[in-house]
This record gives sequence, structure tokens and C-alpha cells, in this order.
Amino acid sequence: MRVHCLQHVDFEDPGSIMAWARERGAHLTVAHLHRAAPLPMENLPDLLVVMGGPMSVNDEQRHPWLKAEKRFIRKVLQAGKPVLGICLGAQLIAAALGAAVEPNAQREIGWFDIQATAAAADHPLGRLLPARCCVLHWHGETFHLPPGAVHLATSAACRHQAFAWGARALGLQFHLEMTPEGLQRLVRHCPDDLTAEAFVQPAATMLAAEHPWERNQTLMAHLLEALVQA
Repeated sequence: MRVHCLQHVDFEDPGSIMAWARERGAHLTVAHLHRAAPLPMENLPDLLVVMGGPMSVNDEQRHPWLKAEKRFIRKVLQAGKPVLGICLGAQLIAAALGAAVEPNAQREIGWFDIQATAAAADHPLGRLLPARCCVLHWHGETFHLPPGAVHLATSAACRHQAFAWGARALGLQFHLEMTPEGLQRLVRHCPDDLTAEAFVQPAATMLAAEHPWERNQTLMAHLLEALVQA
């Protein structure tokens, strides 16, 4: 199995997804789009993972590669290949499917609960989500639901936390893949995001050891398995 990750900044990598790919014997490659890496338009992967990043999906003038990335995501989706989008990646999937992405009412940065929607119980991916769980967030924008998508999760700060498009495309606004080392890099590279707001936690609070890192990474692995087996 060929897993291809689209990465948008050096400091936000696939995290625990790399360990899942190794354990599964998959061949994982990473395209650093911010370094002008090419997209495999004629050699589509068996699983596409679209990572996060500090830019907006609407920043096409500042980051012209976003246009080609959206076209590539749309092509992979139309080919029926599994696609996972995380944070910015979820917003890119939504945009590729024609949905708007815009600023959320407030930033959501830190460990906060999400709740599964009623519709999640009727979807094979949604059924894997706990009724309520604490996950890591780091975003200031949010996606609208693409046409035909199923709304899977919500939170107090942001209504649209997860969606499925068919059985083989999943958008997560939150970071199940994150490792403590990955979060340390985020804190180091994006300190200006940590303003005093209702849903923004201090760095020390986010990095505390008691957070459910292992449980969330296990959930990430289960969702990946469901995507590739659908």
C-alpha cells in the first residue's frame, strides 16, 4: 500500500500516522508542498493524507500551490481513493468539494472535548468516534459541510469538527495524529497564536503529560484502517 502525505510546513508532520504505516508495512512518502514538491497526478496513492498548517485554504495568492493541491485532492476523491484530512487538510478537502472555509467565531487551541453527532452512529467512520472525547485543537478557521457530507462531530467552540464524504473520505478539524514532540514544535513555531482567549490554552497546559496521547493515536489508527478497508 502506498500512503502519500501532503505537508505544508516543516514543523507539522504526519506524527503517529508514520508509525501506523510502518506497522502495516505500507510505503509512506511525503510531499513538502511549501518547497514546491510535485504532485503525483498520474500515479494516485492508495491513501492520501492531507496535513495541517498555519495558512488558510483561501491564501492562493500567497501560496499558489494551493490551487494545484485542491485539484489533486479532488482528483483523488473522484477516483474513489481513501483520503484523510487533518485541520487545514480537512478544510482543503471541504474546499475541493465546493464548500466554504472561513474564520471561526473564536480560535480553538488546546485540549477540548468533541461530541459525536446523532448522524455519526449511522456512518461506518462515525461509529468509531466516542460519544465524547478530549482531543487536541489548533485552528482559527472552520469549514462548511460539502454537499453530500455527513456531519460527525462538534465542539463548544466550533460546530463542524469532523465530516465524512462517502465511506472513503474523512475530514478532522482536530489532531489525533499529534505527538508530544509535534506539539512542542507547534508551540515553538506558532507562539503568536497563544493569545488570551476563552478556548486557547497556555503552552504548559497543552504539553502536560496527563493528556490522552496514546488513546487518540489509537483512535487515529482505527480510523485509518476503516478508511483503507472501506
